[in-house]
Amino acid sequence: MLKCTKEDVFAAKKFDPAAPSCLMVFLTYPGVIALRRHRRAHKLWLKGYKNWARWIASVTRKRTGIDIHPAAKIGHGVFIDHGMGLVIGETASVGDNCVLYHGVTLGANTFEKVDRHPKIGNNVIIYANATLIGPIHIGDHSIVGAGAVVLKDAKAHSRLIGVPAHKNPQTIIQEWTGIFKRKQRFSNPSHIIILDWQIGINLIS
Repeated sequence: MLKCTKEDVFAAKKFDPAAPSCLMVFLTYPGVIALRRHRRAHKLWLKGYKNWARWIASVTRKRTGIDIHPAAKIGHGVFIDHGMGLVIGETASVGDNCVLYHGVTLGANTFEKVDRHPKIGNNVIIYANATLIGPIHIGDHSIVGAGAVVLKDAKAHSRLIGVPAHKNPQTIIQEWTGIFKRKQRFSNPSHIIILDWQIGINLIS
């Protein structure tokens, strides 16, 4: 747990140009405080001390404005910037080296007690007030724009914007460029038809 906290502090120093000394980050940054307490609560939750875990989560929410269910899984080197209004549900998970801004919600799409929250890969950035709903998966190195509403899985290196969220047009253009380059290398008409079909899928996705 100490190693994780150390990595969280270093992540704050890395991603926040306004970050003061490591000691001040450790003592005063709401995101670092919330993560430190969550790791303690999560450990208690796994050991069966669920009431204690919920109490820690409740106190943390009152102090920081960050609501993380004690059962949620959080990776190493995570940075929660500002954090006010951030919500992470029970079956959600966040990978290593992710950055989450204030107002982000990793929420459920059902009242059933099943796997119902998003799974975030490694090195993902989720900007302010983005909402991700349901047991979807966001691939590594993806970016979710501010205010986006994400309801579907996203591959690695995705750039998601809008309501409901869709790929950034620049990302789609880059994908098309790669497909066209491959298309030029084929002489078999059947191969070209397959590639045209891929382009059509990108247009409507």
